[in-house]
Amino acid sequence: MVNRVSRAKQFLPFDALKGFEQALREKEIEYEDKKELSEDTLQELNNKFNQVENGKYVELKYYKNGRYSEIKGIVTNIDYIKKKIQINKIENISIYDIISILV
Repeated sequence: MVNRVSRAKQFLPFDALKGFEQALREKEIEYEDKKELSEDTLQELNNKFNQVENGKYVELKYYKNGRYSEIKGIVTNIDYIKKKIQINKIENISIYDIISILV
């Protein structure tokens, strides 16, 4: 004889299209084109970037994965060879993707 719990399992929701819900959510995200910065803005960014050093608190606005993001935190590494800056030991950001720096 089949017990009630076993019988009830057949009526649990079934996700036949695994990952479909997440794919739909990703389609809802609005993507932006990366903006070209003027020479003056690039020079200003370069001047501010020269003030950045390990252990300093910064606020960055940058372009990643088709949209602009902001991060605030402590600079934990600056890689001059790969041209990346690491914030909070988590986020590695290309210096070419940074559009504003607040030191």
